[in-house]
Amino acid sequence: MSAPDVVVVGAGPAGLAAAATLGRHGAAVTVVDEQEQPGGQIYRQPPAGFTPPAGSSSAGRALLAEATAAPGVRWLADTTVWGVLGTRAGLDGYAGDQPAPGRYRVATHGPAGVRLLEPRAVLLTAGAYDLPVPFPGWTLPGVLTAGGVQTFVKAQGLLPGGRFVLAGGHPLLLVVAAQLVRAGARVVEVALVQRRRDLLPGPAGLTAVAGAGGKIAEGVGALRVLRRAGVPVRFGTVVRRAAGDPDLTSVTLAEVGPTGQPAPGTDREVPCDVLALGYGFVPSVELARQAGCAVDWDSAAGGWVVRHDEWLRTSVPQIAVAGELTGVAGAEQAEVEGRLAALGVLCDLGLLDEHRAATLARPVRRELRRRRRFVTQVLDRFAPDRAALGSLVTDDTVLCRCEEVRAGDVRRALGANPHLGTANAVKLVTRAGMGLCQGRSCQPGLCQLISTLTGRGPEQVGAFTAQAPVKPVPLRALAVGDKPPAAD
Repeated sequence: MSAPDVVVVGAGPAGLAAAATLGRHGAAVTVVDEQEQPGGQIYRQPPAGFTPPAGSSSAGRALLAEATAAPGVRWLADTTVWGVLGTRAGLDGYAGDQPAPGRYRVATHGPAGVRLLEPRAVLLTAGAYDLPVPFPGWTLPGVLTAGGVQTFVKAQGLLPGGRFVLAGGHPLLLVVAAQLVRAGARVVEVALVQRRRDLLPGPAGLTAVAGAGGKIAEGVGALRVLRRAGVPVRFGTVVRRAAGDPDLTSVTLAEVGPTGQPAPGTDREVPCDVLALGYGFVPSVELARQAGCAVDWDSAAGGWVVRHDEWLRTSVPQIAVAGELTGVAGAEQAEVEGRLAALGVLCDLGLLDEHRAATLARPVRRELRRRRRFVTQVLDRFAPDRAALGSLVTDDTVLCRCEEVRAGDVRRALGANPHLGTANAVKLVTRAGMGLCQGRSCQPGLCQLISTLTGRGPEQVGAFTAQAPVKPVPLRALAVGDKPPAAD
């Protein structure tokens, strides 16, 4: 495989828009994505022969067509990027010498084994994943994320249960509930933690909403579907626990009190066999952090986000970001950021001069400002109350599924070692975060618990160190290097 000019990591809206822009202006691009087909979660394509789900996006189809038709773009599907090497951030000597001057080494693992790409620039558009919120019973079979349920419906046309309760604090819950209804599911209830009055826009919100008619129409359409189906949508409601043995059979919901925590005496039990949780999203910044890119804490935007300049360049030269890594903001903003980041990369590589890049970027920046005004209003109203959600945890609540570490284990570790106060320190003592998911499932809840118990802020608690491989790959594949493994 010839060395590309740019490797784009992720084929969601940001990656597709970036690939189309880069290819159109003469760059040799390799797009790497873990899915079998491009589109990401929001524009996920069903397998060949499947009927696309009702309500599939025309904007998504247009973007997919634009990207796949762009010249100079090569696609590596079903492939994981597990490291960006050559940034002096660790493992730089993997598989031999350093990359060629002016290039990075992007380590991938796919059907052909490990491949090492050496681009001149890297554009990270890895998206986000559902915010894990631990509470008693959240590890029961039948407790899923809203994104996971959506994947069943979108990708396979399957319903993962019979009676659904959706609970959390993100507008996606309404969209997923409507998709379930259209697919024939029985949705018992949608419970949003926000109070209805807290969601009403002020004057600034009305101005921002005026420029986001598509998203508003999507939400109104979802509510209309739910109303016709008789699905109750309750506000100011939080899930306290899930129960069942061995599988989920019911959830306990409660009204939200003045402090954001469950109000005493308001518990009610709701039978169901699937609980879909949606409290927001976490930017997938592990690869950026592994490469040495600086990050900042922004709770409303999802947690740790990658620091960037006006062209979406990171603190590491020739590495840019777009989409949810700059802050969770949705598909439309991700697409615009993908185009802007691509123009910056083209300028850096000398494929566009500064004047031409600035001219092309002007309407993109204007659209991005419009999108950001709307997203700011959404985040103001739907940002998770991390402290209130953290109060749902009891000593018996499992925080780290992989290593079976409970909240009580963390409390005892901090009690016995009062000098501890960082995510890495607690990880070493308790093994939380050392499992197969490498902390993606437990890190938000664990860090919130550390913050609550120690009084330290998120910046002081930090995150688990991101190291290559940032996702699990077979040891045999690593030993093989960039040669395909021999047939078994």
